[in-house]
Amino acid sequence: VHPRARHNEVVGVKDGHLHIRTTAPPADGKANKAVTRMLAEYLEIAPSRLSLLRGETQRNKQFLIRV
Repeated sequence: VHPRARHNEVVGVKDGHLHIRTTAPPADGKANKAVTRMLAEYLEIAPSRLSLLRGETQRNKQFLIRV
């Protein structure tokens, strides 16, 4: 995750990780919320099906996808 980027975008997969840029700041969970919405849109699922498991305060995050 790259907070405070110029654009909101899913960059793609590099080295087995999905890279996402968000304009949201990494304060008060704003970047996490933005990334959750963007990831849900990218995967074409509802944001409620995603849960942040690890990385709440880090750039590397791990999400749980509920089916």
